[in-house]
Amino acid sequence: MFALCFLGISNTYAQKIYRGNSSYSSDIVCTYNQGKVYRGNSTYSSNVIARFDGTNLYRGNSSYNSDILMSFRNGKIYKGHSMYDSDVLATWRENKLYRGTSPNQSDVLFTYKDNKVYRHNSSYQSDVLLTTSSWVHPLILYLILFP
Repeated sequence: MFALCFLGISNTYAQKIYRGNSSYSSDIVCTYNQGKVYRGNSTYSSNVIARFDGTNLYRGNSSYNSDILMSFRNGKIYKGHSMYDSDVLATWRENKLYRGTSPNQSDVLFTYKDNKVYRHNSSYQSDVLLTTSSWVHPLILYLILFP
């Protein structure tokens, strides 16, 4: 579930994302700092997993269009740099991420509220999948949970 780790877009300080309801340094899944996503608590260049520019997520430290893994436009997460409806992986609406373009409550992948990512449509503490140190872009949360 946590094979790939990516974080949000704020560049003012290193953001952390933790497993479950934790805030312990031993439970840090990824660190995001100045547009780069690192494994665990690292900020070493050898541990860069991806680079995020706010719209496109690139493999490693790349900035080539051919290395775009996913993109976010108009509330939709697309495979690669595509804009075709058939390539929509998920849709972001009202702090919930839905499978594909579905508007159905049964297709909620996760709910993001108060820096907590909850399983499906839940808001129970027992259903916290991830805890973030600050707001994290929905594309990044999708990638962490569905690599």
